[in-house]
Amino acid sequence: MKKLVLLLILLASVLFTAGCIGNVMNSQESSGKGAVVEVTQLEQINTSLKEKPVFLKIGAKWCPHCRAMKPILAKIASEYSGNATIAAIDIDKSPELTKYFKVKEIPDSCVIVSIENGTYVYMQENGNVSMNRSQARFIGFNETAGPNEETFKKVLDLAVLQKGKDKTK
Repeated sequence: MKKLVLLLILLASVLFTAGCIGNVMNSQESSGKGAVVEVTQLEQINTSLKEKPVFLKIGAKWCPHCRAMKPILAKIASEYSGNATIAAIDIDKSPELTKYFKVKEIPDSCVIVSIENGTYVYMQENGNVSMNRSQARFIGFNETAGPNEETFKKVLDLAVLQKGKDKTK
């Protein structure tokens, strides 16, 4: 009987500890490398651009397409950890950034490669760079057609290559 009680206590402590370890790992994943960064100031983007390109999604919590993008951005953030910063701006929390980026529809996304003479340089889907964000932004989100995970990764890959070329200059 004592062995059975001891075994049950041991089993309960192992299960309890396993649950705690899982929670610790999940909190580290969401706050550490590979997380989507919430941007509230341009300086956050500028700091990241010193090392790597920035994928920027501008949206809102109440927007269904923005919510649909959330798990995909988390996945991309994990896959591109160390090579690109995945960032998001909430239009309700940062209306000044919404105005700065001239957002008219959401979700509105782009990939910023660098800054030249105080102006952001954006990666276009065709691999060209432009200082004109309207030529390089993605409006909306559609898992099967239009801006989607595949499109975002393609442009991020191009941006990572471009950033590598810029560093060797």
